[in-house]
Amino acid sequence: MSSLPSVITRFAPSPTGRLHIGNIRTALHNWMWARKAGGRFLLRIDDTDAERSKEEHVAAIRADLAWLSLTFDGEARQSQRFDLYERRFAELIASGRVYRAYESQQELELRRKVQLGRGLPPIYDRAALALTDADHARLEADGIKPHWRFKLDHGAPIEWNDLIRGPQRFDPATMSDPVVRRADGSWLYLLPSVIDDIDLNITHVVRGEDHVSNTAAQLQMFDALGAAPPAFAHEALLTGSEGKLSKRMGSLGADHFRDAGIEPQAIVALLARLGTSDPVEPVADVAPLIESFDFARFGRAPARFDEGELAQINARIVHQLPFDAVADRLPSGLDAAAWEAIRPNLETVAGASLWWQVIEGPVAHNPEPEDGDFLIAAATLAETIDWSADPWRALTGALKDATGRKGRALFLPLRRALTGRDSGPDMATLLPLIGRERAIARLRG
Repeated sequence: MSSLPSVITRFAPSPTGRLHIGNIRTALHNWMWARKAGGRFLLRIDDTDAERSKEEHVAAIRADLAWLSLTFDGEARQSQRFDLYERRFAELIASGRVYRAYESQQELELRRKVQLGRGLPPIYDRAALALTDADHARLEADGIKPHWRFKLDHGAPIEWNDLIRGPQRFDPATMSDPVVRRADGSWLYLLPSVIDDIDLNITHVVRGEDHVSNTAAQLQMFDALGAAPPAFAHEALLTGSEGKLSKRMGSLGADHFRDAGIEPQAIVALLARLGTSDPVEPVADVAPLIESFDFARFGRAPARFDEGELAQINARIVHQLPFDAVADRLPSGLDAAAWEAIRPNLETVAGASLWWQVIEGPVAHNPEPEDGDFLIAAATLAETIDWSADPWRALTGALKDATGRKGRALFLPLRRALTGRDSGPDMATLLPLIGRERAIARLRG
């Protein structure tokens, strides 16, 4: 019998919408931790909400992970695991760890207000535990269906050593017994997630710090089901560039970044280290990022996500991309030599089309009056120089000797006439791509 990998992580999105940047970061860190350990990374589709879950979102989640090269080693869907949930739920009923309750939301809200008014914590008062069999029969005869709560053990404190937040301690007596199943029989998040983590042998759960209190309750569920819990790492949430939690963060998904020309390597490079003590670097190869990944490097302060920083990293990664990696996204005819020439001036791969237009033409240019004769002289000399070696050096050298111009006065009028722009790729590499005939025609205006 083969042993299980030492690390098994999972990414568990709900297919009720597209992945946003926070989801992507969670998926990435789970994937990196598994890959660093030579373990397994699983995708779990949390689609227990049949009304809101959509197959188109499931397909989009898979496509987004593929675009980011976050390959998963197995997939589970909660909607296909209801039999397992029923079996484990029956165990909890038998052991007295779940119980029926009947209060409506309005009743619970009124009780919370009363408790707050008395200076008490607004937690569930466990009134349902006092119901007799006759009470249950009467309520159900009245057509009131129960929801189910998990009964927390109020004995010892709930403690664990979080891989990011360090030692954690919760007093279960200050927590409400969580609802785990609705009156219509549908499941809430907490219990099915625990059952899945046990069944899939999950060793590490990496998620946002907004789940810390959920973890406290879930640790008792693991114990109630006779299983050792996984290790937990709760990451600080992302904030927007304005320094506070941003509603916009929820709309920044893989499709948004693709449309903006962001390379998946740029997203990985930024999110791999965002919130850590390590510098964010434009690393196109994920291997060193995986090697250095360590939860001990993460801080507890909110991690600031800045689209401007992402754009800068993207440009620096584009400057590293070889022709073969982008060839299928380039205009027809733009070859390796042209890519090498224009790549240092690009912010996105899509920007190559603009520079290809500069090379292919036509180029609009209205020379300054004082440059007219100079450009005519340039066109005449361009007809005589050797275009097989270094035409830019040959042309500018001949023009300098013929006109006495040098520096900006020599180079800028030529660049403007040849490209229609004041700046851009190195003219020594660009001019051979423009070619003799087009260059002469542009210089003559």
